[in-house]
Amino acid sequence: MRKLLLFSIVLITGIVFAGRLFYLQIYDTSFQKLSEGNAIKVIYDYPQRGYIFDRNGELLVTNQPSYDVMVIPKDVKPLDTLEFCNILKITIEDFRSILKKARIYSPRLPSVVIPQLNKAEYAYLSEKMHKYEGFYIQKRSLRDYQVSHSANVLGYIAEVNDRIIEKNPYYKMGDLIGSQGVEKQYEDVLRGIKGVKYIQKDRFNRDIGAYKEGIFDTLPERGRDITLTIDAVLQEYGEKLFVNKRGGIVAIEPATGEILALVTAPNYDPALLVGRERSKNYTKLWYDTIAKPLFDRGLQGEYPPGSPFKALTALIALQEDVVNTEERIYCHGGYIYGRGRKLGCHHHATPLAMVGGIANSCNAYFCTVYRRIIEKYPSPQEGIDNWKRHLSSFGLGNFMGYDLPSGRRGFIPNSEYYNRSYDYPTYKWFATATISNAIGQGEVSLTPMQMANFTAIIANRGWYYKPHIIKNVSTVDTIPKEYTEKLFTTVDPKYFEPVVEGMFDVYNRGTASSIQVPGIEICGKTGTSENYIRIGGKRMQLTDHSMFIAFAPKDDPKIAIAVFVENGYWGSRWAGRIAGLMIEKYLKGEITRTDMENFVLNGSLEAEYLKPYSGQPFTINK
Repeated sequence: MRKLLLFSIVLITGIVFAGRLFYLQIYDTSFQKLSEGNAIKVIYDYPQRGYIFDRNGELLVTNQPSYDVMVIPKDVKPLDTLEFCNILKITIEDFRSILKKARIYSPRLPSVVIPQLNKAEYAYLSEKMHKYEGFYIQKRSLRDYQVSHSANVLGYIAEVNDRIIEKNPYYKMGDLIGSQGVEKQYEDVLRGIKGVKYIQKDRFNRDIGAYKEGIFDTLPERGRDITLTIDAVLQEYGEKLFVNKRGGIVAIEPATGEILALVTAPNYDPALLVGRERSKNYTKLWYDTIAKPLFDRGLQGEYPPGSPFKALTALIALQEDVVNTEERIYCHGGYIYGRGRKLGCHHHATPLAMVGGIANSCNAYFCTVYRRIIEKYPSPQEGIDNWKRHLSSFGLGNFMGYDLPSGRRGFIPNSEYYNRSYDYPTYKWFATATISNAIGQGEVSLTPMQMANFTAIIANRGWYYKPHIIKNVSTVDTIPKEYTEKLFTTVDPKYFEPVVEGMFDVYNRGTASSIQVPGIEICGKTGTSENYIRIGGKRMQLTDHSMFIAFAPKDDPKIAIAVFVENGYWGSRWAGRIAGLMIEKYLKGEITRTDMENFVLNGSLEAEYLKPYSGQPFTINK
């Protein structure tokens, strides 16, 4: 009986242990995960990022090899810290801080110690890495810029931060991601897919081969190449024209909405943000709060558009049937309104009809028709909201939906804005309170991209495609549908022709007659935009901005352009010349107006930019 009892106890205990062991091995994977976390090393194989080409097939961005020193904190053994830090060229304090951060991130997952070694550094360090357990070298690729221009377009790649890792589990500590420009916008296309290798380790923490014969390993998938709409030759030329100046150029192909050039000045060489000097160089660019090289003026700058806006005032007036193309309006040196107040105008022939009003940029003409637009309705509130409705159809006052990550809305005021400003209904406001809107001043502000786009709309006589910078993605036949849908304004096509004629006469006999380009029929509009700054808490007027919009050829437009030059005096002095040169460069491939080219290339506005800090007087309109 006792033998039977003893046998039963042994049997039951054996069954319990066997059952528990079966459960742990088959059903409960927690110990398996813990075991694998300790016994398996994960190594990522980083793919080559996709190449970037311009519209003509010129290679803009490729890759170069780079090497990161990585650490798995739990595998680190005692080492000669001083020697290791001397090799890595870092302080012991920095080394300890890096290790601490790596342990916090994960004791078992790799973290970057030193990123982006060059070939010489890698060759020297690789011979000594066997002395430092827990550390290894990870090969990856960095960008290799084939051009020294277009930094604002291309963007750069940088290491991911904790916020990005939390948001997207694809990324691990030390991974690189596109930041700014095309690199950011098309990150998912360009980055490819990482490969993964699982390495089995023994109880002495030594590598013993692929885990489960490599059945879980994956190969990296190379990123896809993309072709941009940018013309590299035109882009480079535009940046040369803007040396020693600040501002921007946006050029669009009207028939497609493709961005031909996107210049911001000052700019920087994109190679500055590659390699171990990236952080130092970026900090230097970031803290240049005067020239602001990281500020993309073409997309982020919001400025009063000035006289180019008069073309839109004319279109809305025709659509609202408050003026016809033959009516002549007098100008007595400006527009008189309110209690003897006057919005001045330069000297020109008078009276003028619409075409002449545009060609001579008559303030009185456009203030008159703007006031009619607003006063057509029972209240100024209704009038101003209807005016804004038309402008919104040109893509103004809102984000335009282009495929670049940075941008601003610009501003087109509505009745709610003026009601707040004038404390309505306590105080009433009328059309004359907003009269500066007629000529692109007042509360109106646009980005150069918005100005180039409405110029393309005029060139097309009322329709457009959303501006975009992607022309082609390898292995994909089409670009996103949103860039192939034709959009229309609220202004009927028949009303665009007189405005086109007026812009054509700007070059023939108007404010841009001195900067004509032989053999090209250009339609344009000069602009001088008032420029204010606060100095010591006081609002002061600086030298005016130079603005210009144009498209060419007149009847078969291939390029629409907006040029903005900060502190550039008046429209035709700087912006008009730059626009003409860009148009000729794109359409002819060579420059015949070498006099204009020499003026721009050899000219500088640096003295103007120093005036707020030097105490020198400003020139309002010289």
